[in-house]
Amino acid sequence: MKARKRIIPALLLFVGMVPAAGLAQSTAEQEARTRAANIATWPDAARSLFGQKSTPAHLPPRAIGSYARGCLAGGAALPLDGPSWQVMRLNRNRNWGHPILIDYLEKLARDVPRITGWAGLLVGDMSQPRGGPMLTGHASHQIGLDADIWLTPMPRGRLDREQRENMPAVNMARSDWRDVDPRHWTPAHVRLLRAVAADPKVERIFVNPALKVALCREPGDRSWLDKVRPLWGHNYHFHIRLACPAGMASCVPQEPPNFGDGCGAELTGWVERQYKAIFHPPKPRPGPKPKPPMSLDALPPECRQVLAAP
Repeated sequence: MKARKRIIPALLLFVGMVPAAGLAQSTAEQEARTRAANIATWPDAARSLFGQKSTPAHLPPRAIGSYARGCLAGGAALPLDGPSWQVMRLNRNRNWGHPILIDYLEKLARDVPRITGWAGLLVGDMSQPRGGPMLTGHASHQIGLDADIWLTPMPRGRLDREQRENMPAVNMARSDWRDVDPRHWTPAHVRLLRAVAADPKVERIFVNPALKVALCREPGDRSWLDKVRPLWGHNYHFHIRLACPAGMASCVPQEPPNFGDGCGAELTGWVERQYKAIFHPPKPRPGPKPKPPMSLDALPPECRQVLAAP
């Protein structure tokens, strides 16, 4: 029961972060106001300290800590434009990662036209220049090994800055959130996710439970689905997580998958909890004030060096 109580608020948080169909996307100005308010409320929080760093730490590249409690040294930027990718939401300055992630994304984007027939990829949030907790949005993406890839194919033409900030992504979930929307979900999406899962460098792929339902219907070999995990949100994009680089002791690996293809009762539970949280949310009850955000002391000690580096 305690675990369930933790899950439902987390789902409501993610549902609130992702605009429902028919609502406008958050603008750069709205996000800037939220970031400023978070800094003003908790100026010493780790998210405030890392969120204000606009350049990488000039140190040897290292992923430090775990995906949701760490930082990034020697980060590199994915170029905003490539032959088969475009970075979105430029105001966030979250197109940073470990050089291994940059190399991976560039190669994946080059392969996408062959895999899907699309012109390329629209790349969403990766990490901040020095990783660490973010002022808005994600709990993970902290060590430069996570990236969000839009499920909307890249247009043939180049998007201008205004389009990259405000162009809405396509919701792949059906209106009842129990399955995909057949108007938007295509075999190309399945081919792309299958190709990403086949790469041994990929540790996890996160998709909305409704998308996992569709993937579980695919015929043939299902072994690739063990990497594909359902998670709140992720109906506009999918989340790629790379494994820790070989020999990098500072990086805390994620436990290997041990749940099979995840297409049984576990997935049914995710779908049902999501449906109830969206359409029958629990009434708010008075309770203790929210806990302060993560402090710098909660991160690995090396993250202080990352913050202080030129």
